[in-house]
Amino acid sequence: MSSLFDPVQAASLSLANRIVMAPLTRNRAPQAVPTPLMATYYTQRASAGLLITEATAISHQGQGYADVPGLYAPEQIAGWQGVTAAVHAAGGKIVTQLWHVGRVSHTSLQPGGGAPVAPSAIAAKTKTVLLTPEGPTFVDTSTPRALDIGEIPGIVDDYRRAALAAIEAGFDGVEIHAANGYLIDQFLKTGANQRSDAYGGTIDNRARLLREVTTAITGAIGAGKVGIRLSPVTPANDIVDADPQPLFDHVVRFLAPLGLAYVHIIEGSTGGPRELPDRPFDYAALRAAYRDAGGTGAWMVNNGYDLALAEQAVTGGADLVAFGRSYIANPDLVARLRAGGPFNKADKNTFYGGGEHGYTDYPTLGA
Repeated sequence: MSSLFDPVQAASLSLANRIVMAPLTRNRAPQAVPTPLMATYYTQRASAGLLITEATAISHQGQGYADVPGLYAPEQIAGWQGVTAAVHAAGGKIVTQLWHVGRVSHTSLQPGGGAPVAPSAIAAKTKTVLLTPEGPTFVDTSTPRALDIGEIPGIVDDYRRAALAAIEAGFDGVEIHAANGYLIDQFLKTGANQRSDAYGGTIDNRARLLREVTTAITGAIGAGKVGIRLSPVTPANDIVDADPQPLFDHVVRFLAPLGLAYVHIIEGSTGGPRELPDRPFDYAALRAAYRDAGGTGAWMVNNGYDLALAEQAVTGGADLVAFGRSYIANPDLVARLRAGGPFNKADKNTFYGGGEHGYTDYPTLGA
């Protein structure tokens, strides 16, 4: 019987254990450039079977929060090279999460102060983070403009170029962020997509951007280095779909034959309840649909996992378990899980922006 601490193969990724550090936005990359402090942060957590970086913008247009990193300029690639080299020297594996936020942005973060872009001109009733001398400030997102159909191929190419840049930066692979109400998720779901062209209406049309992005990235770097993150029912960033089960069954059936490294599923509300009475979803059926369609990639589960729940998930057939906020305060989470604790408590006041405090100064066992 598989254990949380057993090694596992996820296509081309050979992982020392089944514990994954989930992507966590920390807003510590001024001018979108990764720093040596970020290298320290990730290296401290390199005992995870896999590190997934904080979401990383594929373009200036794709940025939605202050001081998040990018992968579209030479200095950003150079900054990430310092991170990946340090993680690899510590024996870790690391992929980066490729991100276009779509409508979850603010004009002050966009090129030329323009409006964010989205499938439809529908504002997200959510907030984003700007940094001021007084610290992080949460502000309403700006109303987006609807993308012209002629602009979409350029965005697909931004994803492809970012994936190539990730390999140049030394990453072991990439994760496509298609979750949590950001651009790809906005196209998928009816609450944000009211288009009447080839990217709107039917499930197949709404999934078109996801297919095009995934096809472009796997063609550029090989499917065995590519994972994808999905969140069927999370309300994060004001996202909703009228009928998510057939939508995501369709999505995983497309993904299955591609030979991806993994499929990363957020169960329930991101960072919140694992089950939503008003948004029921059958995750076992989703995994079965993926496997029945020939999917061989690792199945990664995420949201609110502790040791007992993670062990239960692995026993039940999950290949990988992602831990999010637990990793903020516990850089040696693998050792702490193996020992059954104790666990440091995270300081929420240091989640977004700042320096070492609440970032690289959490103690390890025996320290």
